[in-house]
Amino acid sequence: MSFKKKISPNTIFALKEALSVIFWKKNDLKDFIKLSIDNKAIINTINWDTTKRETVKELIERMINRQDIYEEDLFSLIHAVSDFDNFTHLKFWDDDGSKTERARTAVKNLRLQTKGFIKITQEQEEAKKRRVNFEENLKVKKSLRDEINALREKFNRIAINKNFQERGYQFEKFLIELFLLYELDPKGSFKNAGEQIDGAFTHDGTDYLLEAKWKSRVDRNDLASFCYKVESKLKISMGLFISIDGLTSEAISPDFKSIIICDGADLNAVLENRISLPDLIYKKRRKAVESGNIYVKFNDL
Repeated sequence: MSFKKKISPNTIFALKEALSVIFWKKNDLKDFIKLSIDNKAIINTINWDTTKRETVKELIERMINRQDIYEEDLFSLIHAVSDFDNFTHLKFWDDDGSKTERARTAVKNLRLQTKGFIKITQEQEEAKKRRVNFEENLKVKKSLRDEINALREKFNRIAINKNFQERGYQFEKFLIELFLLYELDPKGSFKNAGEQIDGAFTHDGTDYLLEAKWKSRVDRNDLASFCYKVESKLKISMGLFISIDGLTSEAISPDFKSIIICDGADLNAVLENRISLPDLIYKKRRKAVESGNIYVKFNDL
């Protein structure tokens, strides 16, 4: 079978559009493509630092130009996108439903363009085989869920430790593991006397200072001191303050504009795999920019 003779430009356009919108996070798109094709080496040759649309364009055009190598991979990719029918992963990012609707429309258009061209089957057995293969490939990868569950068990053991100083040191190590798991490049020692843990990490191109407290609810003086630390650094720096027990009612000031706050419930949402730590930080920062509220709880995001 030769794609050079049979793939129409409209099919290529439809494939590019669908791949660009079926995932919001670029890493999810990358994983989907990796699990859908056999010649995975091409994935590492693509520029993933640009927009999803530009990345997809580069990938598909390379595959089209070297059909002697990627013919079957292109076929598999069209199949995988055409079979795509679960868009629940977009829900968290889709405040008005527009992202989901756009993804559904793009996949539907690809199905229309490819109907009769590669004889995309509607038979459930063929679709089932592809889903089974996809799921088997997923199992090969180390499960992030399993690692999160292990960290949750560790956190629960730390929480019942009555020796507060020892608990603080255990919490230090826990935070290092959590930030490393999400590749947030934790820096510094994360060490301080008692239960206050200081450190730094990088997320989405921004350097953050980190401060964490467990033993008591955080008050305005705590936040003011942390804001000073953050604002005395480069202007591009931000701060993440983790207070397991939350804040006092008068803690937040309108002058605090360089930090965002997480509490124990936010951390539990990460450990229960309801949201990833990078996504939680992203959503909190976006809400802070939009509303000025530096302490928006997970359930209100």
